Amino acid sequence: MNRIRSSTMFAVCVCIAFLAAGCEKTPVDTRPQDERSIREADAAALQAVQKGDVDRTVANYAADASWLPPNAPTVTGKDAIRGGWSRLMASPGFAIDWQIDKVEVARAGDLAYVLYTYQLTTQDADSKIATDRGKDMAVWKKQTDGIWKIAADSFSSDFPVAAPAKAPEAKHHAAKHRPSKSKKRRR
Repeated sequence: MNRIRSSTMFAVCVCIAFLAAGCEKTPVDTRPQDERSIREADAAALQAVQKGDVDRTVANYAADASWLPPNAPTVTGKDAIRGGWSRLMASPGFAIDWQIDKVEVARAGDLAYVLYTYQLTTQDADSKIATDRGKDMAVWKKQTDGIWKIAADSFSSDFPVAAPAKAPEAKHHAAKHRPSKSKKRRR
C-alpha cells in the first residue's frame, strides 16, 4: 500500500510539474513594435526641427542623454542639448533632413541603435551656402514607462575636416651685426 501511495504521489508531482511548465509564458518578441515606436518618435522630431520647434526636437532625449557633435565637447543633459540644438537651428539658412538607414533593437527589448544619414545646410558669414552630408548613430533606451528615449547621439560629416588657414609667413629681417660693445678694438 505504501508503495502504491508513493507511486501515486510521484505521478501527481510529475503532472503538476508539467502543468506548471506549460503555464510559463514565453517572452513576447516586441522588437517590431519597438522599432515602429522609435521610427514614429524620430519622424516627429524631424518634423519639429524642420518647423523650428526646439522643445519638440529634443523631446526624444532622456534627461541624462549625451550629444556628441563633431569637433566639439560632449554635451550632457537635456537642457544642454536643447541649447546646442537652439544654436544650430538659429544658424542662418539652417535646413536639415535625415533618413533612418537601420534600426536594431536588442533581443532584451531595452536598448536599440539607429543609424542615419543627414543633409545639413547653413550659410557662412559671407552668406555662402554651406552644405554638409554625414551620418549619425543614436542609442535609444526604453524608459521605465515604456517610452523610448535617446541616451546618446553622435554625428559626423562625410566631408574631410578643412585644413586650418595658413598663417602668413613673417618676413625675416636680417639683423645688423655690430661688434659687441664689450670688445673694444685696440690700436
